[in-house]
Amino acid sequence: MFVLTRAIVFFGTLTFTSAAPDQGSVPVSVECSSRGSSFKDSQVDVLCPPNCDFSQNEIWGTGVYASVSSICSAAAHSGVIDSRGGLVHLQFLPGQIDYQSSFANGISSLSLHQWRGSFTVSRKTKSLEVSGQPKATVVPNARTIKKKAAKNGKRNSKPVIKDCKADIAFLIDGSSNLGKRRFNLQKNFVVRITNLLGIGPEGALVGIVQVSDNPKIEFTLKDNTNSRDLISAIKNVTYKGGDTNVGKALMHTTEGFFTPNKGARTGYPKVVVVIVDGWPSDEIENAAHQARESGINVFIVSVAKALPEERKMVLDQNYAEKIVCKNNGLFSYAIQNWFGMYKFIKPIAQRLCSHNQMTCSRTCHNSVNLGFLIDGSSSVGDGNFRTVLNFITEIVKSFDIHQIGARVGAVQFTYDQRTEFGFDDYLAKDDVLNAISSIRYWSGGTATGEALTYTLRNLFGKIKNNNINVLIVITDGQSYDDVKYPATVVHQADIVVYSVGISWAMSNELRAMASEPKDSHYFFVKDFPMVNKLVPDILKGICNDYSARAM
Repeated sequence: MFVLTRAIVFFGTLTFTSAAPDQGSVPVSVECSSRGSSFKDSQVDVLCPPNCDFSQNEIWGTGVYASVSSICSAAAHSGVIDSRGGLVHLQFLPGQIDYQSSFANGISSLSLHQWRGSFTVSRKTKSLEVSGQPKATVVPNARTIKKKAAKNGKRNSKPVIKDCKADIAFLIDGSSNLGKRRFNLQKNFVVRITNLLGIGPEGALVGIVQVSDNPKIEFTLKDNTNSRDLISAIKNVTYKGGDTNVGKALMHTTEGFFTPNKGARTGYPKVVVVIVDGWPSDEIENAAHQARESGINVFIVSVAKALPEERKMVLDQNYAEKIVCKNNGLFSYAIQNWFGMYKFIKPIAQRLCSHNQMTCSRTCHNSVNLGFLIDGSSSVGDGNFRTVLNFITEIVKSFDIHQIGARVGAVQFTYDQRTEFGFDDYLAKDDVLNAISSIRYWSGGTATGEALTYTLRNLFGKIKNNNINVLIVITDGQSYDDVKYPATVVHQADIVVYSVGISWAMSNELRAMASEPKDSHYFFVKDFPMVNKLVPDILKGICNDYSARAM
């Protein structure tokens, strides 16, 4: 308000001794400080002097300027003239609401809620007027932001995305390129995304790292575990200024942010959202590679990409493609300016909650439904049955079991079958291990074919997620029924089968049950104590199967 009052007072001292000329007359020479409201006609040509200090004469608006604005500064802001001055055509318009601020051609314009008159500037030629439009990142004022927010998300105060589970670090741009006004808009953008995530100990958690000369962790995942505290913390982040060292900030985040003492949780996808206004000042490829290798899903939100004349200043023209988890269009968002950010809020929030699409955090250890079909026939015996359970335990220890991670289930069979526990029964590793140790030996005959059919229907038939399905069959003898056809049906259901035979198990049955290639899915040992030696090969095989399906 002080700036506008000062401009109006200054404007009151301006006088012109001659009336404004009609269209087509000799241009009126004006001073650097002359303002549009000095003229009464609908259009006029003026001549701006050379060597104006445009930063000393305020303007309000972008493209369309409040009439209280300096004519020559507005013309320079729009690119119609430069420091040499020149001819400017003014077109006067009625007053408007919400003049937008921006930075263009080295000049900052201010925002203004309302003014009684407006004008546009253009370059005058003999037969053509060429409008000058500033190449700038438009910065909406606070009133415009509120109107946009009301229009695009009246229910943003309530989480609209169910079961959002992720550990998220926002790398916000704190560089001098941004400025305080756009920095605050960026914070508001992050707030509105987090409003949709359902912040909480069992939901999404968010931390902030500010990108500048040196990265600064503003707060960690554990610091704000409800939406109210998080919003307050984001609003309290102060602007640093400096270079846009995104690579440095990403490496810092990769190496030290997602740790248990900072609130990172087992089984939750690790996500980084990089927000850049312009382009990075440093090299990002090594940091991006390290992030992917660490299982971090990197997204980028780029605002106002470099103009053609600015591209020579960009260190790496392909930085947006190189920094993301995977360059498949799912991890990148390009926003033309801050004024257009609201339509991206919900799509970004939804993507951050789509854990099945978090390619970089999905591995063979957290994306498998691992089923065990355990022979409990009389030939096994209680002691050997305990050895088999220990073998299963050693395999399970390598997997990250979670609601959005790996799942484990088990079926024991003799002539009959029973589900010891299903994929949904235990969602923590310790609980699964306890369940395995609690399985009681059954004793009876050996009907492996019927057991395969039962397991397909009652174990794998009840799970619905994007994990790959793996079944490990463990048996010590010949089946009393056919296994070939039931095994074929299991294979057709896209279940990877590993067959483990012990002692008197039949080679032809083991090979019939095993998936292709048979040699890497079929195992045999002569006696029970030797079975634990198979653990490394089976784990390696599961990871190879996962990699083949994930490509």
